[in-house]
Amino acid sequence: MSADPYEQLLTDTLDVTRQSLRVNRRRFIQMAGIAGTLTIGVRVVHAGEGQEGVASAAQLNAYIRIAPDDTITLVAKNPDMGQGTRTSLPMMLAEELDVDFQRVKIEQALANATLYGRQTAGGSTSTPSNWDLLRRAGATARYVLLSAAAQQWSVPREQLTTDNGVVLHAASNRRATYGSLAGFAARQTLPDDKALKLKDRKDWKLLGKPQPHIDNLAVVTGKPIYGIDQTLPGMLFAVYEKCPAFAGKPVSANFEEVKALPGVKDCFIIEGSTDFLAWARAGAQPGVAIVADSTWNAISARKRLKVQWDESQASKDSWSAARKQAYAMATQPATVTEPIKSSGNVDAALAGAAKKITSTYGFAHVSHAQLEPMNATAWVRDGKIELWAPTQAPDIGLPLVATALGIEPTAVTLNITRIGGGFGRRLANDYLVEAALIAKKIGVPVKLQWTREDDMAHDFYRAAGFHAFTGALTKEGRIAAWQDHVISFSLDGKNAVQAGSIGPNEQIGMLLPNYRATQSFLPARMPFGPWRAPGSNVAAFATQSFLHELAVAGKRDHVELLLEVLGEPRWLDPGKGNSLNTDRAAAVIRKAAELGGWGRKLPMGQGLGIAFYFSHQGHFANLAHVSVDAKKRLTIHRVVVVGDVGPVLNPSGAEQQCVGSVIDGVSAMLGQKITVENGRVLETNFHQYPLLRMDKAPKNIELHFIQSDYSPTGCGEPALPPLAPAITNAIFAATGHRIRTLPISEEGFSI
Repeated sequence: MSADPYEQLLTDTLDVTRQSLRVNRRRFIQMAGIAGTLTIGVRVVHAGEGQEGVASAAQLNAYIRIAPDDTITLVAKNPDMGQGTRTSLPMMLAEELDVDFQRVKIEQALANATLYGRQTAGGSTSTPSNWDLLRRAGATARYVLLSAAAQQWSVPREQLTTDNGVVLHAASNRRATYGSLAGFAARQTLPDDKALKLKDRKDWKLLGKPQPHIDNLAVVTGKPIYGIDQTLPGMLFAVYEKCPAFAGKPVSANFEEVKALPGVKDCFIIEGSTDFLAWARAGAQPGVAIVADSTWNAISARKRLKVQWDESQASKDSWSAARKQAYAMATQPATVTEPIKSSGNVDAALAGAAKKITSTYGFAHVSHAQLEPMNATAWVRDGKIELWAPTQAPDIGLPLVATALGIEPTAVTLNITRIGGGFGRRLANDYLVEAALIAKKIGVPVKLQWTREDDMAHDFYRAAGFHAFTGALTKEGRIAAWQDHVISFSLDGKNAVQAGSIGPNEQIGMLLPNYRATQSFLPARMPFGPWRAPGSNVAAFATQSFLHELAVAGKRDHVELLLEVLGEPRWLDPGKGNSLNTDRAAAVIRKAAELGGWGRKLPMGQGLGIAFYFSHQGHFANLAHVSVDAKKRLTIHRVVVVGDVGPVLNPSGAEQQCVGSVIDGVSAMLGQKITVENGRVLETNFHQYPLLRMDKAPKNIELHFIQSDYSPTGCGEPALPPLAPAITNAIFAATGHRIRTLPISEEGFSI
């Protein structure tokens, strides 16, 4: 199989980070310098040097600006979609700079790959990819401030300390604020790598302590900070109609009738492209744009729009037909000759097994269902374009826009707005390209606004799929062999769609000696993309459910079997610092079982379930306590989440992300599915695609972190994958009904 573009993006992100660890200090600051305003090192920008808005401030590096009045501005480089990077990333800077976080200002960075490197928010990589980078930026700025004070006072630098933005000399009782020193700090030489010492964890003042998100007040008071709130003088408003069937093209429309409607300024076809084989390349699909003087008039005019579509090359996908075909394929050999992975002697182990279990698990397509529909504001003028957009991947979107307009990337300015939910959908930048092409024709600022129906009909969906398992058990109930026939969708007949299959490093296959994973493809012609914890979210449901099924068949305690499968403490891939560590995995499993009261007797109709998964560098175990009544109505009394992501940098943000993962996971597993027939999505809005209501949420969500000494990793995704199997395993414990389908409403369960 070819490399997954999402996984490759994340690999590239981490590779950039690892490379930064290998370069020396001067090279790092050089890479972090602002072209045109900074030279190599930390030369400040003085008044009159041409950086608008900070003429009186000293820019110590790309991330830190200090004004004479001691106003300190820290730059948040990655997009924030609610995961808290606008808070957590500046916390790394502030810790090493040694400033009072409550007094600093946070500024969102522009999209600038040359200056900041990867700015993509996806795969829970914001923390690990910036951990060393931002701490060193803060420490470097602090070093030159200390050096400036040492020269001014003619004392050894080693005699100086800092405290909350002030340099102190205890022997003479002298003190100087950072603002008073910043200008002189420009003339200091950079420290070499040996001189730059990062703080020990025991000395942290800020990291590890709860900090509210810096935008909390703005969010709850309704200030316009999201892309959907963007306004510009003279701005017009656009909507964009695409073919209901994927890859259909417009031929003609009632343009003159629509143009005559109130407030409408223009109505026209955009040729676009039907290349949605990879979300990372996604541009504007063909469609009809309507531009008006208000969103209301644009949407009202759209209701009168009549388009003749060419569907000769459009999708004819059918979920009902694909599902039927998949279950037929599950009983047959895989159609792809080369296995995903094969180790040991599976056939011999199956032949000699005391017991064999065969089961097929399936899951439907799902939508991202982020609350803020797609939108982007664009202004084309003087051969350049400026955009304001809630994108997770500005470093991907910027060159896509440049290519679509036929201009150089340097002619594109992309302002990253706060994002009203992403979950992977905004890694694709199709809406940016649509807005850019519309604005190019109109010549004034234009805000493109999708509706909820647009989001449902033109998402990059999490792919449905199936796992046909065969497991072999010894007479003692140990797992002798594991075979997985993965049935996934393919756009080209050669490769699985984004996150639609498993890879050779699927964790169960790295833990068992006799393992084989094979693959068959179902044809598809529709867009797919990353969905929260891509790949892991469905692989965990299937594998962790079947693991529990084997435990039951072998009359084994599930926790005991989980720990047995992990084996002795080790890294599964010693060459990678982000691989599964069986010792860390065992620790979170044991803690979840302990906190959840594993093994205790429950009343009839109640059950406990547990699951573990290593996902996006996080080790997480979830335990669920549920009850089910005679009508298959589910009550989730309690969910215990135990994770190891290294030291938790902002406990407040980490808690929000993990609790949000539980809510999101429950919502998706209960009743969410996207049904495609004749190339069209049948679900149009939340009345057909239900989100979890507050009164149906788990009654109690308890979070516990094992704060290990490994480098910190992210929390946005890894708490979600074990959630579904923990609940479905608990349902089995309560009822004896084995759920093998997501959403569980397909098997008659509700909440």
